[in-house]
Amino acid sequence: MNLHRLRTIIGIELRQRVRSVGWYVLLGIFAVILIALLSLSFAAFSLTTGGSEWFFSLVIMLVLLLTLLVSPTLSGSAVNGDRDAATLAPVQVTLVTTTEIVIGKFLAAWISGLAFLVVALPFLVVATLAGELNPGAIVTSLGILIIEVGVVAAIGVGLSAVIARPIFSVASTYLLVAALTVGTLIAFGLGGAALRTQTTTISREVDWNAIPAGCDPGAPVRSTDCPSYDQLPCVESRTLSEQPRFDRVWWILAANPFVILADATPPTYVDGYPTDLFSQIASGVRLAQITPDATTSFDGCAQSRGWSVDAYPSTEQRVAGTAPSWFVGLFVQLLLAGGLLAWGVARTRTPAKRLPPGTRIA
Repeated sequence: MNLHRLRTIIGIELRQRVRSVGWYVLLGIFAVILIALLSLSFAAFSLTTGGSEWFFSLVIMLVLLLTLLVSPTLSGSAVNGDRDAATLAPVQVTLVTTTEIVIGKFLAAWISGLAFLVVALPFLVVATLAGELNPGAIVTSLGILIIEVGVVAAIGVGLSAVIARPIFSVASTYLLVAALTVGTLIAFGLGGAALRTQTTTISREVDWNAIPAGCDPGAPVRSTDCPSYDQLPCVESRTLSEQPRFDRVWWILAANPFVILADATPPTYVDGYPTDLFSQIASGVRLAQITPDATTSFDGCAQSRGWSVDAYPSTEQRVAGTAPSWFVGLFVQLLLAGGLLAWGVARTRTPAKRLPPGTRIA
């Protein structure tokens, strides 16, 4: 692969985008949406106390959402769009190889997607100053955000080389992004609800029916026939219920871009509980890994009498033994993006033995 030829392909692609009016319109709309979201976020968090930790993570999530919505339009027709415009064939007869064409278009689409992050940079700076996060969380979240833009760009360019029609390749890119974001959530919820298991709940409660008529156990002066609260008997009951088994399907969420972003960011806890959106999402995914107990118990009798009971573990303590999944999900995404790019190179290579009917080559 020749770096000079690769740089030429990238330069041609970027110059075409810079000359397009629609490119600036998209950047302007992107900025307007961010201004509106930032204003609403400021208004919302100004009415609450202790919500500044959520501010940065919320803005990063919104930037990722908007980037995922815009990126397919920048990369979904990179190859087949040039084929329809009869500008791909003249490039293919030069010294530029097919791999350089596809990789160059992918890098150009990635750089174009990063331009939206540059527009969002002032808003991220404001969110960084307003949100009290540690530097590790800021650097990690921005790094994952850049990688996710590249993954979507690779998926779009790969599909544009595999699928003949630009409108179908753009739609397919959106569908694949939707499958990674919304589809994984739906599959996780339905899968966990379908794989249920039976659990038993044992509870002990004060037998209030044992109080004789006319007696007040809380009265300072009682007759000998009236028992106190501590003298009331306790009754035990068992309840059978079905518990969803999310621990069997939690791995489906590993490839979700928002889960990867949240799980890769170092969590922040106060008194054992998450304090920002990243930590909330990551804790939820980690807690889903825990197998539900076959038998659970609740001693309401001891609590009502003020007896000492075992303290319920905090979220930080419960997720301490769980496994991070962001690197697995990121590996799956990179494998998918790399596979589509390799497939796209194979489909674009010339001379082609077979082409879809009606494909324009010159």
